[in-house]
Amino acid sequence: MSTSVKLTYNDKTYDFPLVKGSEDEYGIDIKQLRAQTGLITLDPGYKNTGSCQSEITFLNGEEGVLRYRGYSIEDLAENASFIEVAYLLIFGELPSKKTLQSLEQKIHDDSYVDEDLKSILKSFPKSAHPMGVLSSLTSGLIAFNPSSVDVNSEQEMFEAIIMLLAKFPILCAWTHRKVKGLPLNYANTSLSYIQNVAHMMFKKPHQDYTSNPIVINALNKLLILHADHEQNCSTSTVRIVGSSHAGLFASISAGISALWGPLHGGANQAVIEMLEAIKADGGDTAKYMEKAKDKNDPFRLMGFGHRVYKNFDPRAKIIKKAADEVLNDLGIHDPILDIAKGLEQQALSDPYFVDRKLYPNVDFYSGIIYRAMGIPTEMFTVMFALGRLPGWIAQWREMRLQNEPIGRPRQIYTGATQRTIQK
Repeated sequence: MSTSVKLTYNDKTYDFPLVKGSEDEYGIDIKQLRAQTGLITLDPGYKNTGSCQSEITFLNGEEGVLRYRGYSIEDLAENASFIEVAYLLIFGELPSKKTLQSLEQKIHDDSYVDEDLKSILKSFPKSAHPMGVLSSLTSGLIAFNPSSVDVNSEQEMFEAIIMLLAKFPILCAWTHRKVKGLPLNYANTSLSYIQNVAHMMFKKPHQDYTSNPIVINALNKLLILHADHEQNCSTSTVRIVGSSHAGLFASISAGISALWGPLHGGANQAVIEMLEAIKADGGDTAKYMEKAKDKNDPFRLMGFGHRVYKNFDPRAKIIKKAADEVLNDLGIHDPILDIAKGLEQQALSDPYFVDRKLYPNVDFYSGIIYRAMGIPTEMFTVMFALGRLPGWIAQWREMRLQNEPIGRPRQIYTGATQRTIQK
């Protein structure tokens, strides 16, 4: 097999080397393209452009494969805790029992934020979107921790990572409690990471909070499934912002803003909004399945199919089981969830959807679970951000350790040529 690709332009031939990944993926190294030929590539949305070489996540959309650091998502969701997966993503290996205990203790020790940060939260109206609040609070951490991280110091990087893993769940919980009108609270150091997330979000001031193991298990799986997903929009944003040597908190805040969009992290919110619309129109799922099949109908069935997974979303298989367990355990009777189950059953049996592999994806099931837990629809993307935090940190750390150059895409200018002002 050739080790390079030849490009012929203006009667000259140029050789560009091939780069081979550990899973036999190939790419063309075009770093010298413009220098040698004067040309650049045009690839809107960077659908065919690799921005980096990474050791973190492998994704094969054609085969429905997702692995973190070599471990399948199925193995991790079944046998690991979210904090173990976070350590794996960030540092490359699963933690030993001793390392895990030390990590959890350090997170407990740092599970507080400056009280003045509450002033920022209080300045938002209750109607503010939770993602805007979360992005602002994350940026606010910079003001209370202004020193930049020396990327040549493993200790400083480790401390910054622990700080964010400890404080980010508090910011997410406070954002949730702001929406629900509940008083702000802090972590309980006797609880695990996921139990603390549930405790901080759901505890009512006049009641003791006892965690439900089925809900905790589902939440653990949800966060693991969302922990990283290769070079998506928000992850690429974190890396490109970090490439300017912006700090970790600033880079993560930018990632939150990128995740906010309905084409990215807002997809599970869009699923519930679609179900609400179907309910308001009488709840006829068969009618909307037909509308989804009509190319001339603007209606789109949210939460089915995936732009990356061309076969099936491996995460959906895992979380479907958790969704069924949560709904059965909580015994919730919700017409919105009934509509969701109806759409799911019809899509899995309708040849139109089966032939096109338009199966329910992780966004479909995650929205159902969050609604069953009592999490407001507008908070769904905040939960996505909480899950994605370790991946963002891992990608930022890898980018800084590799000393990647500042991101600076090119363009093909199509505007007016030189003009002069006529008086």
